[in-house]
Amino acid sequence: MSTETAPSFVIPPPSQVSVPVAGGGAFPVRRIFCVGRNYADHAREMGGDPTREPPFFFTKPADAVVTGGADMPYPPATADLQHEIELVVALGAGGAAVTPEAAPGLVWGYAAGIDMTRRDLQAEARQQGRPWDMAKGFDHSAPVGDLVPAARIGHPARGLIELRVNGAVRQGSDLAHMTWSVPETIAALSRLVRLAPGDLIFTGTPAGVGPVRPGDLLEGRIEGVGDVRVRIA
Repeated sequence: MSTETAPSFVIPPPSQVSVPVAGGGAFPVRRIFCVGRNYADHAREMGGDPTREPPFFFTKPADAVVTGGADMPYPPATADLQHEIELVVALGAGGAAVTPEAAPGLVWGYAAGIDMTRRDLQAEARQQGRPWDMAKGFDHSAPVGDLVPAARIGHPARGLIELRVNGAVRQGSDLAHMTWSVPETIAALSRLVRLAPGDLIFTGTPAGVGPVRPGDLLEGRIEGVGDVRVRIA
C-alpha cells in the first residue's frame, strides 16, 4: 500500500489548459512545440535556405493557447505582430526515438492553429544571436481551432491550408508542400525530447506571413481538418 500523500500547495495550482474537441470533450495541453521554416516558400521569404535542412524547433507555453474564437489582445513590446497559419498535431501517446513509420500511432488528432509572432523582436534576436522566446512564446500567441480526432479524418498529408485577414487571402498553400512531413517531424522531435500525451506540435507555415493590427479578423482553414478564428483586440 502506498503511503504517499498529496502535496500541500502553498499557492493554488494553475488550472489545466485544454483545447475543445469537435463534437464534445476537451484535450488537455501539456506542452507546445513548433517547427520552423517547414515550407520552402516561407523559408525563402524569411531569408532562409529552402533546401531540406534538418528541422529545428522552438516552444510556446501551454497557456498561450486561445480557443473558441476568443479575442487576442495585441501584445506589448511590438510594432510588428504577424500571423502564421499551421496544421496542429495533438499527441495522445508519447515516446522517444520514434520512427516515422510509428509516428502516426502517437497522434490523437489535428486542428488549425496560428503561430502569432512578434516579428520585430524575432529579427532583433536573430541579429544578435539570442533566443526567440519572447518573439514566439508570449501570452495568447497560439490560437487553436477545435481538435478533430485522427480516428475520424485519418492523417492529412495534403489539402488546402489558408489564412484570411478581414476576408482577404494572405496565405494559401497545400499540406503536401511541407518540407518535413508530420511523421518525419514527430520522429525528429522525439530524438530531442521524450514526447508525451497532451503535447501539441505546430508544423510550420507557408509563405504570405504579414502584419496585423487591432480590429483585424483572422480566419484560418485547413481542408479536411477545420477552422481557426481570432480577432486582434
